[in-house]
Amino acid sequence: MSLESPPKILNVRTIATSRLFEIEAVDLCFSNGVEVVFERLKGNAAGAVLVVPITPQQDVVLIREYACGTERYELGLPKGRIEVDEVLLVAANRELMEETGFGAEQFVYLAELTSAPTYSGQRTHVVLATGLYPARLDGDEPEPLEVLHWPLADIDRLALDGHCSEARSIAALYMARAHLAAPSGSTLKVPQQGAIT
Repeated sequence: MSLESPPKILNVRTIATSRLFEIEAVDLCFSNGVEVVFERLKGNAAGAVLVVPITPQQDVVLIREYACGTERYELGLPKGRIEVDEVLLVAANRELMEETGFGAEQFVYLAELTSAPTYSGQRTHVVLATGLYPARLDGDEPEPLEVLHWPLADIDRLALDGHCSEARSIAALYMARAHLAAPSGSTLKVPQQGAIT
């Protein structure tokens, strides 16, 4: 039996939908002949973007917002859904402006993250943002978000003391710190107007 060959997908059907989520049943046949039905949250085709905004002082810009899942206010990074036909870096700059009141001049794509990939198809694209400047867009948050700066050098305390519990934000912060400590890489510049190709 080879674990390199994924099981064959026999059928996919939607079994529940809500305003935000779609649950699918996936009929699978594994290489050993075992057939099972898995359930998964269907991901948005474009995915989501999570932005790590870094100031010239090497602070990360965080937001504090109410998290319904944990029923408390949480610190985290600006993030959101990539809209249909929206370019990734345009989405990153839009979410940054909506949630923090900053735009960015440079972006570096860091990685794609998943959350609970055994039952969720959601993909999150992590982007480092530098060259911050004041710029605000109206977002869809029900209340104003608290924006604060945290020293990137002190993200261990942010994670270990429970100030931030979201795994995607924590992973993205460590990836950004490692990227900034490495020899300089390529930077993607984002125009203030228009789409990026």
